[in-house]
Amino acid sequence: MNQRVRIKFCGITRSEDALAAAECGADAIGLIFAEGSPRQLDTATAAAIAAAVPVFVSRVALFRDASPERVREVIHSVAIELLQFHGEESPDYCAQFNRPWLKAVPMGRLADSYAVRDYLRLHSAAAGFVFDSHGGTSSGGSGRQFDWSRLAELAPRCLILAGGLGPENVRAAIEQVRPWAVDVSSGIESAPGMKDHAKMRVFANEVHRARTD
Repeated sequence: MNQRVRIKFCGITRSEDALAAAECGADAIGLIFAEGSPRQLDTATAAAIAAAVPVFVSRVALFRDASPERVREVIHSVAIELLQFHGEESPDYCAQFNRPWLKAVPMGRLADSYAVRDYLRLHSAAAGFVFDSHGGTSSGGSGRQFDWSRLAELAPRCLILAGGLGPENVRAAIEQVRPWAVDVSSGIESAPGMKDHAKMRVFANEVHRARTD
C-alpha cells in the first residue's frame, strides 16, 4: 500500500505563503520564533498568518531554547496546534505547556545510531521527531542534507524528514527513508523567508508522486 506522506512547509513569514501552502495540499505550516533565524516572526505577524490559515492545516510554532514565558506568550497570542523544539530542551521542559510537541533530532551532532537511539528514548513523550542536519557547525534551516542512510536502522514513531530537501530530491528521499512526513523551508524559497510558490507546487507534486510501498 502506498502511504500518503504528509507535508510541512516551514519558515512561513507571509499570509500569502501560508495560503499557497494550503493550496498545494500542505498538512502543516511552521512559524519560527527562534532567536537569530532569518525567518523569525514577532507575535503580531505570526498571529495574522495563523488567522489566515484554512481549516485542517496545522500551525506549528518552532522554538530554540526559548524561555518558558516566551513560549506561553506565543501560545496565548497565536492560534497554534503543535510545538516544535529545536534546541537543548529537556523532556520536562517540552511537556510543561500541555500541547503536543515535536523534537528535532540533531543529526549533525549525534555521531552514531546509539546516540540517536538514546536521544529518542530521552524524548519518548514527543508526538514525533524531526530529523534535521543541525548540530555541530550546522544550524537548522541551512539547507544542508545529512546522510539519510543513517535512518535505516531506526523506527521512531512519526519520523519527519528535514534538512536539505527540495523539489529536486524529495521524491528520492521519501522512497529511501519512507518517512511519515517531510519538512522543508529553504528548499522552496527565492530568499530566506520568501517562499517561491512555483517551487512549493513542484515540491508537493513530487511528494505525491513518490512511492513508499
